[in-house]
Amino acid sequence: MSERLVMQAIAALVPRGSRVLDLGCGDGQLLDYLRRERACSGYGIEIDDANVLACVKRGVNVIQLNLDEGLSIFDDSSFDVVLQIDTLQHLRNTENMLVETARVGRTGIVAFPNFAHLPNRLAVARGRMPVTKRLPYQWYDTPNIRVGTFKDFEVLATRNRLQILDAFGLQEGRTVKFMPNARAGTAVFKFERG
Repeated sequence: MSERLVMQAIAALVPRGSRVLDLGCGDGQLLDYLRRERACSGYGIEIDDANVLACVKRGVNVIQLNLDEGLSIFDDSSFDVVLQIDTLQHLRNTENMLVETARVGRTGIVAFPNFAHLPNRLAVARGRMPVTKRLPYQWYDTPNIRVGTFKDFEVLATRNRLQILDAFGLQEGRTVKFMPNARAGTAVFKFERG
């Protein structure tokens, strides 16, 4: 799926003029898009030196921080929206970071590869880990330290008293509302503290 289509789908969930914190912001492309297209402001959190430099070159405010250390530098409700786009699957403290997202932001938005997508299920049924456009790595060289599904996130949100405001899948540039657990390669959730 094109990055532009993902940015548009995520941006549609972010109210105009929001103060945004993007956890694992990469090269700052999404924050730059939100600034230009949605009049948002805020910060990105990134650990990789090259990505931090790319953010600075884009004019995106960035803080170099290891997310496994938490978000204690931010007060409660410091941001309107906290984003975790393709970040959860890389974290050792996933549950804690989800709770911190809800603490620091009035709303949170997460997106991650949905391991229950039908092509992934078929690969596992054939005895192999999936390699797809969405999960392009072999099992032995993937940067993902965990996999999750649409349904898994619903359970985790409930367990942590988070109220899901919107949920859908993304597949080949389109939004998937019907059976997203099986029909979408990306799971997207918007939530707030319950």
